[in-house]
Amino acid sequence: MHKGMTTGSNFRAASLLLILIAFTLPAMLIQWVLLKASLQCARTLPFWYHRCICRLLGIRLHVDGAIKHGQPVLIVANHVSWVDILVLSALAPVSFIAKSEIRGWPFVSSLAKLQRSLFINRKRKSDVSRISDAMTKRFNDGDILVLFAEGTTTDGNRVQPFRSALLSSAFPEEALKRKKIIDRNYAEPIVQTLSLVYTHVHGVPLGREGRKIIAWYGDMDIFSHAWQLLKIGPLDVNVSISSPVAVKEDQNRKKLALTAEKQVRTRVIDMLHGKKKATHNYYEN
Repeated sequence: MHKGMTTGSNFRAASLLLILIAFTLPAMLIQWVLLKASLQCARTLPFWYHRCICRLLGIRLHVDGAIKHGQPVLIVANHVSWVDILVLSALAPVSFIAKSEIRGWPFVSSLAKLQRSLFINRKRKSDVSRISDAMTKRFNDGDILVLFAEGTTTDGNRVQPFRSALLSSAFPEEALKRKKIIDRNYAEPIVQTLSLVYTHVHGVPLGREGRKIIAWYGDMDIFSHAWQLLKIGPLDVNVSISSPVAVKEDQNRKKLALTAEKQVRTRVIDMLHGKKKATHNYYEN
């Protein structure tokens, strides 16, 4: 890379980082107060915050479909990068099912907790039941939860098999079998699948290798990766959201996992090959 371009990129990254810090720290304090006071707007502040962050960073969202509001929703999505958190949080007031390792990450863990994330230790089978129960209770509160069903991130060019364990929270009868939820007014969530693909940097189309630059996977360090993304410039991401999956027509969580995986993979492939394009720029709504 040309030296002048590198200097300019570093200046861009440093400037954005300072603005992010100045904007984020007060927002974190406000969100902490809202959570302590158990106020309803604690759900919506992260939505507003991430929408502002996406605009600031130049992350342009092109969206086909919409996440349902006013009812409990389980979003089942593919996972490419930590940037997915910003993108999905800018679409609706969501919370995430996150891996327990995030609890030990400086600063990132605080952001995740303030967004009311649920943390799961995927290495402990007993933790699946605990998180499923927690998800069920959150659905009773009308929450929208995001599950990255692959269980890990990818290089942005493929979709890995979906894990079915946490999908049990979408079935009232499974919650009752665990004898953790006795409330007969159990709120059955609707399930929507979501596919996302990063398509452009600075307006230039990304190919197979280019998408790997955006992706955060393997043993990549999150902070150095974030610095590189701050340097490279505006991103375009295509997001395709399904109509609700008819959970009642699926006999169990494994069948639902296969249905969701097929939907997500088909739309990812279509977007990678330019066969499916988003219908509008999200910020024009």
